[in-house]
Amino acid sequence: MANEVILEMKGITKRFPGVLALDNVSICAYRGEIHALCGENGAGKSTLMKILSASYPEGSYEGEIWISGERKHFRNPADSEAAGIGMIYQEISMHLDMSIAENLFLGRWPKRKNGAVNWKQLNADAREYMQMVGLEDVDVNTTLRQLSASQQQLVSIARALSKDPQILVLDEPTSPLTNREADKLFSILHTLKERGIACILITHKMDEVFTHADRVTVIRDGKSISTHPLSETDSNQIIKDMVGREISNLYPKEILPIGDPILEVKHFSVPHPTIPNRKIIDDVSFELHAGEILGLAGLVGAGRSELVNAIFGKDKKLAGEVYVRGKQVSIKSPADAMRCGIGLVTEDRKADGILAGMSIAQNITLPNLDKVSKRGIMHLSEERAFSGRFFDALHIKAPSVNTLMQQLSGGNQQKVVFAKWIAQDPEILIMDEPTRGIDVSAKYEIYKIMVDLARKGIGIIMISSELPELLSMADRVMVVSNNRISGVLNREEFSQERIMELAAL
Repeated sequence: MANEVILEMKGITKRFPGVLALDNVSICAYRGEIHALCGENGAGKSTLMKILSASYPEGSYEGEIWISGERKHFRNPADSEAAGIGMIYQEISMHLDMSIAENLFLGRWPKRKNGAVNWKQLNADAREYMQMVGLEDVDVNTTLRQLSASQQQLVSIARALSKDPQILVLDEPTSPLTNREADKLFSILHTLKERGIACILITHKMDEVFTHADRVTVIRDGKSISTHPLSETDSNQIIKDMVGREISNLYPKEILPIGDPILEVKHFSVPHPTIPNRKIIDDVSFELHAGEILGLAGLVGAGRSELVNAIFGKDKKLAGEVYVRGKQVSIKSPADAMRCGIGLVTEDRKADGILAGMSIAQNITLPNLDKVSKRGIMHLSEERAFSGRFFDALHIKAPSVNTLMQQLSGGNQQKVVFAKWIAQDPEILIMDEPTRGIDVSAKYEIYKIMVDLARKGIGIIMISSELPELLSMADRVMVVSNNRISGVLNREEFSQERIMELAAL
């Protein structure tokens, strides 16, 4: 199987109105390899894979697709699947109110001779594939809506495997997964590799590329830039290929003066979101200082998001007090939190951070309508001018503030989320996984924004599952485990090992 070409995409060019999304892009994958596909948000990676899956059918683009030496003509996704191509998208695309088993084999349910669905066989087949992705303890009759985001992602992987693909494309597959689930996924990929299946891995995580991939192709601004065997390159070269320049320091952290406490949380308790009469946060107290970046670490499910959502008034609390600049405040809703000078960049920007069908300007001004209206009447010229200041300051890449959010890359969508909160002029900004699913260059710009905010005396709480990010950007790290704070580390005490020890207590 060594260097046996299974997939070639040659000279792929794709145009949208006013945009050249792909310009003569080519990629080649070998049988039995893990091939990483890297590039900034908006570089064209997902567009290229949508052509391979026939989401964009032949005729809507220029170029050729060859599989095992035979040119293919894909008119629809069924043609792509029939050719042995399996797709796992970053966004879950399944039916939330159908069972796991029904989702796994949708359109392929086994039938009895009389035409009725063979539910016993369907459930047995589903259990086999659920075991493959480490979800053997989950009832296959459970509806998808009852599962966590990470479990839903694993079900989508199981569904792709059930179609026996020869080429498996995974678009940011580990974004919603815990470290243990990600390890299980890569164990599956290495097993598929041994069976001769080619896996194309779209990821922004350099550690995944160098730990698991055999080769890497980089796309920048819709063009093929380079292909390297991983044994012949390093992360600095890949990042340079991705962004077109050297980034000498991925974490532009500055050690700044730390002020007095700006936020005090005392004896906070939060109910468990799914288990009645149980607390996910129990009697937690901490302080955030002006100009400080306080990292919040812990395993997935430890209650980090639930804690900050309750502080912000997005979720209910059971008990606890909040003080801003020494004064106790009553926060029963996000509107209360905003009046107290608190902002929240939520974990899932697509679910509750942006309105995809509205423009950049509308998203930035929506929580700031009082700044662009008089006597209840909004002035569009003021909206454009107001949003334009933040559009320019945060270097949002888009034709104008009138561009729809759904047309932006993930990194630029995240900048808009930052813009709407910065426009509020907050004293405290909570960031829940602020760089999840965005590329190296966009991460660097987000980090610079954080440093600029801290320099102005704004206190920042940063939740992150990426320990190098926490260790590089935080002034202190607070670890949540078993419903409580298990420890608080100063910079001189930082280490990944120490954080993991505290997270496992």
